[in-house]
Amino acid sequence: MRVLVAPDKFRGTLSAAEAARAIAAGWRRVRPSDRVEEVPMADGGEGTLDALLSVLGGERRRVRVRGPLGDPVDAAFGLTAERPARAVVEMAAASGLALVSEPRRDPLRASTYGTGELIRAACRAGAREVIVGLGGSATTDGGAGMAQALGIRLLDAEGREVGSGGGGALVQLAGIDAGGLDPDVRRARFVAACDVEAPLTGPGGAAAVFGPQKGASRADVEVLDRALAHLAAIIHRDLGLDLRDVPGAGAAGGLGAGLVAFLGAHLRPGVGVVMEAVGLPARIEAADLVITGEGSFDAQSLLGKVAGGVIRAAREVGVPVVVLCGRSEVGVDGVVVESLVERVGEDRARVDARIALEDLAASVAERAPALSSRP
Repeated sequence: MRVLVAPDKFRGTLSAAEAARAIAAGWRRVRPSDRVEEVPMADGGEGTLDALLSVLGGERRRVRVRGPLGDPVDAAFGLTAERPARAVVEMAAASGLALVSEPRRDPLRASTYGTGELIRAACRAGAREVIVGLGGSATTDGGAGMAQALGIRLLDAEGREVGSGGGGALVQLAGIDAGGLDPDVRRARFVAACDVEAPLTGPGGAAAVFGPQKGASRADVEVLDRALAHLAAIIHRDLGLDLRDVPGAGAAGGLGAGLVAFLGAHLRPGVGVVMEAVGLPARIEAADLVITGEGSFDAQSLLGKVAGGVIRAAREVGVPVVVLCGRSEVGVDGVVVESLVERVGEDRARVDARIALEDLAASVAERAPALSSRP
C-alpha cells in the first residue's frame, strides 16, 4: 500500500513533523513493506515555516527585529530549496502574542514593524515570492507597522510620520505615501495564508473578535475598531482599495488587509496555500490511504483547518482518509476517526503523546486492507 501521512501539529505536545514521524513509525511496525510518505502540514499559522521547509527543503535564517512592543527579538524566516527560492515568514515569529507576557500585553501599542523587517530581509535574500503565515498575533494595527518598516510613509495632518506604535496611533493617520517601498520588496509577489475569514472591522472584525485575547478591554476594542475603520477609509481614498468587508482582511489584527493594501498580496486560506506549495493534491491522488490528524478534531477542523482540507482533497479523488487526533468531538461520514484520549486517557495522551500516537497508528494499520478500499 501507498500511505500518505499528512498531519497538523498536536498543539502543546507534538509538532507536525513529530506527529508524522510517530504515525509513520507505528504504521511501519505492522506493515513494513508499505510505502509510507510523510508530509507534515500547517494551516498558515504556527508551524507553517517548519512544515514547508521539512517537505521542500531549504534553510532557516535568523534576523534581529523589533518585537510587538519594540523589544529586540531574534526571528526566523525560511528560504526554500527551490529555484527561484520562495520565502516563508510567520508573522508570529516577530509580532506574536507568545512574545509578550500576559502582564505586558498592550494591544493599543503592539506593532507589526518586526514582521516588516522579516519580510524585507527575506526579499533582500533573493526571494521573489513570499508566503506570509497569519496567526498568533499580538497586534491590531492593520499592518501599519509592517508598512513603515518597508519604507511606506503613514502621515498625519501636518505631514509628519505617524509613529509605528500600534493600532492606537492610526487615529492620527491623514495620508499614505507608498513611493518609498523597498525596491526588493516591490519586485516580490506575496501570498497571505490565513486560517480565519474575519473582516477588518465590525462585530466580526479583528478588534472585536480577537482583541480581548490580546489584552484589549471593551474600551480598547472600540478604539481599535475605529482606528482600523479609519485606516480602511484612508486606504480606499489613497490606494483605491476597499478592504472593509474582504474575508480574511481581519486576520492577524488586520495584517491581512495591510498585506493586500501595501504589498498587493493575495489572501488565501492557509491550508490551501500549504497544500499547493507541497503538491499535496498529487500526492493524495497517488496514495491508497491518507492519514491526517491534529490535537483536537472538532467543528473548526472542518472549516479551514488541515484535517478538513485533507479530507476534502481526498474525497475529490476517492481516496479513503483516517484521522488520528488527541481528542475527537465530531464525526465525519465515511472517515475513520481515532482519538488518543479515548484509547489511552487524557494524561497519557498529553505526557506520552509520541508513543501513544505511534501505538494508535499501529492499531489502525492492523485494519489496513479494509480501510484502503476505494469507493
